[in-house]
Amino acid sequence: MTDLNPQAQQMADESMVRNLAAQAEAIWPQELPLFDRYGLGDDIQILDAGCGTGEISARLAERYGRARVLGVDIIANHLELARRRCAAFGERVRFEERSVYDLGLPDASFDLVVCRHVLHAIPHADRVLAELVRVTRPGGRLHLLVEDYGMIQFAPGALSHDHFWHAAPLRFGEATGTDLHIGRKTYALLRRLGLAEITVDYMIVDPLRAPRETIARIFTAWRDGYTDAIAETLALPRAQVTSHFDDMIATLRSPDGYAVWFAPVYSARRS
Repeated sequence: MTDLNPQAQQMADESMVRNLAAQAEAIWPQELPLFDRYGLGDDIQILDAGCGTGEISARLAERYGRARVLGVDIIANHLELARRRCAAFGERVRFEERSVYDLGLPDASFDLVVCRHVLHAIPHADRVLAELVRVTRPGGRLHLLVEDYGMIQFAPGALSHDHFWHAAPLRFGEATGTDLHIGRKTYALLRRLGLAEITVDYMIVDPLRAPRETIARIFTAWRDGYTDAIAETLALPRAQVTSHFDDMIATLRSPDGYAVWFAPVYSARRS
């Protein structure tokens, strides 16, 4: 599975646990109202594909009070954290080690399939989307948070970060066989799969909509988990990459600083 999980080291790092928690805190309050328009009842079957530590599995179980939630991931340590996090839900929330490329689950099993912060980190996103559609029931919904690292903007601090956010995603994607601009391409992929009612909403992660420290925690976790890989990929000194992240974090913590990350959330219905 190594070729299908080129960011295995970063995904398993403790910084990813911090990252998933901070991202959920920053994004979920904007994301939650989207589920109201899907028109699904509480007594549904939900798949959280690439569930990580169960941050969103728990929130889905709270939102859909009688739903049964299955979270799947390939990182065993994250699944153990998820099980502990969701223990109070009992048998209503389960976690299993499964690959999003081949879930090994029956066709048309779920009313709602959620996949967040996954497609940018793996190759062959089209294959994963096809597998997610396969397990979605006719009339069921997909809900996808699909990152795009061309949608991060920082006001200049001590450094300008425009070139960094242009070069790093392109070069890192080339080195890992992934697409860090997949967020802008997902609409076409969903169209090719024959899905209906495709929508895209943007979760706006900025200091006006989320606490500064929460957003700073996201970038701190990225710094801690990805600096070495980015430095190697871009053939830059490690200290230079660290300086960029440190300056971004300082901007986020400054009362006068501004930055924004647009995180696309797609939804679609299986015909």
